[in-house]
Amino acid sequence: MVRGKVEMKRIENATSRQVSFSKRRVGLRKKAYELSVLCDVEVALIIFSQKGKLYEFSSSNIRQIIQRYHERSKEARSNNNNDSGQYREHLKHETILMEKKIELLEVSQRKLLGQGLESCSMRELNEIDCQLEKSLKHIRTRKHIHLLQENAILLDKCGLKPNMIPSPPPALARQKEIGSGSNNTQNCMVETDLFIGLSATRCS
Repeated sequence: MVRGKVEMKRIENATSRQVSFSKRRVGLRKKAYELSVLCDVEVALIIFSQKGKLYEFSSSNIRQIIQRYHERSKEARSNNNNDSGQYREHLKHETILMEKKIELLEVSQRKLLGQGLESCSMRELNEIDCQLEKSLKHIRTRKHIHLLQENAILLDKCGLKPNMIPSPPPALARQKEIGSGSNNTQNCMVETDLFIGLSATRCS
């Protein structure tokens, strides 16, 4: 017959509770003995009944086992305290380093914004200039990519492909060329000659 799962709570019936205590106490003592023999370990078992009666089992001298337990537990607590102290020191050190990094970043940010440049050397000013140039280059690149993406979206909405973009009308193209030519020759001097008659009789 399969035993049902026992619910882990206090047995209310006193008689049933005493019977269960006796059976499980004997079974626990048996398991402790088997563990000590099969695994060659020291085992100490101490049980106090509800009425305060002592039941004990040990694979060797129980007092020596208890003394050994107290020594080892004291060492473990001491090691835990040392580990906790070292961990606190480590956190304190990390906090100091982080504060210094934040301070340096704040100073660098103020310099990039043009503040506090009076104390900067020429080398520092050159470094700031290079950083700003790199930032502007990165911004322009991102802006160009963003514009290309928006242009592609608009072309897709219009049902066009990049190679299907209509060229400007000829008249508008000529106007652009004329305007470009006039801009290019705006500062140039043009020399003209006026003469009457055939080219062979041209007067200088």
